Amino acid sequence: MPLTLYAHPFSSYCQKVLIALYETATPFTYRLLGSDDPDTAAEWAGLWPLKKMPVLVDGERTVLESSSIIEYLDQRHAGPQKLIPADADAAIEVRTMDRIFDNYVMTPMQKIVLDHLRPEADRDAYGVRQAHDMLDSVYGWLDGKLAGRAWAGGDTFSLADCAAAPALFYADWVHEIAPRLEVLKAYRARLLARPSVARCVDEARPYRKNFPPGAPDRD
Repeated sequence: MPLTLYAHPFSSYCQKVLIALYETATPFTYRLLGSDDPDTAAEWAGLWPLKKMPVLVDGERTVLESSSIIEYLDQRHAGPQKLIPADADAAIEVRTMDRIFDNYVMTPMQKIVLDHLRPEADRDAYGVRQAHDMLDSVYGWLDGKLAGRAWAGGDTFSLADCAAAPALFYADWVHEIAPRLEVLKAYRARLLARPSVARCVDEARPYRKNFPPGAPDRD
């Protein structure tokens, strides 16, 4: 039975898992979540009542959360390229960078984006300023951390890069990476040139009009 992924192509966390699936050429059934398919939405809600994306189903097993899904794929449906290094120290580095991108790039980016969906009277200007400050700080840290590395965890594309690609893609839209951060800007460009990432960007392109702050005319 093929894997089934409940996801939407414009979602950053869904892109994270899709990149892993495309990198490893893993067959799966794509259940697109959208307002025009209530049956798929009902299945998804039945699997995960919090209705967070993505959700992976493998036979009788349901796997939640993007990092856990990629770990599961790497263990149970490994392709020719492993996304978690076999070496324990290298694996810790990859998992750490994965958490950095999720917690300190993706999370403040989403804070800024979601604030645009709030009624004007309920917007959180202080929280948004904090999110911008966090992105400034993590961008500077990443620019130093990635110096001399081809990919986030070292020389090999990994789980950490699956997290980095959508995080930096959207974060740069709401808080542009400064030109002086040449290492980070070059890394983002390498990610966007990666076929698995480029495929996700192209699949999400029709939905750009829905980006709450307004998508820039680039990428």
